[in-house]
Amino acid sequence: MTGDEELLHVERVITRLISRYPAVSPAEIEARVRKIHERFVGCRIRDFVPLLVEKAATQEILNRRIVIPILDERSASLNSLAL
Repeated sequence: MTGDEELLHVERVITRLISRYPAVSPAEIEARVRKIHERFVGCRIRDFVPLLVEKAATQEILNRRIVIPILDERSASLNSLAL
């Protein structure tokens, strides 16, 4: 894989992750992917770099995702009673 092909694959990773995680800012996803890609600069074998970058970026996104609980009617009424 040439350097240009690798960069094209990394751009595709960014696009996929942006569409997969719409709650995360596209700028944050791009920054994460580029930072992770930099870790592989010294690697001699480049064929799997985009795959490894996508896997690492996905893991980082999942580890940092904020989960907003959805309350059902019963828990919402219990919460209003606690106020």
